Amino acid sequence: MNYLKILTNKEKKEVEDKLNSQFGIKTIPGMIVQKGKERLFLLTTNFNAKEIRKIENTAFIERAGVYFAKIMRDQIKLSLEGTFILRDQITKNIHELTKEESKQWMMGQELPIQTGKKDFLVIKYKEDFLGCGKASELKIGNFIPKQRRLKSKTIQ
Repeated sequence: MNYLKILTNKEKKEVEDKLNSQFGIKTIPGMIVQKGKERLFLLTTNFNAKEIRKIENTAFIERAGVYFAKIMRDQIKLSLEGTFILRDQITKNIHELTKEESKQWMMGQELPIQTGKKDFLVIKYKEDFLGCGKASELKIGNFIPKQRRLKSKTIQ
């Protein structure tokens, strides 16, 4: 069975340290639950780890909390929700888009932008956080899931 793993305080601190290094994020407000080897969920609840285990032994739990990040090799990629939830703490590796670039981004397109970085970047348009992209020499790769992409080019 693929159980949920509730990260220990030490494991949570390791995630926070990586997020701090990458994006300036200092603390995660709640428990971090790991599903599989890479998906991280933020869980804010009055239940403690022991109570969650008791529920899990009684009924199948597909996931707990909000998917906020994914471990990719030795880095962490924030989800769209992760950038929104943690927006007040993000101070590093932010790439601001123009209006036209933000339209392309939300339609799932890679952006032909040379940032001089080879890291995950938080993508932002004005005050809106639009997820994470992976910068390479010639572009910023897009991770917006197909089902969440804008379909029309007639965006206002």
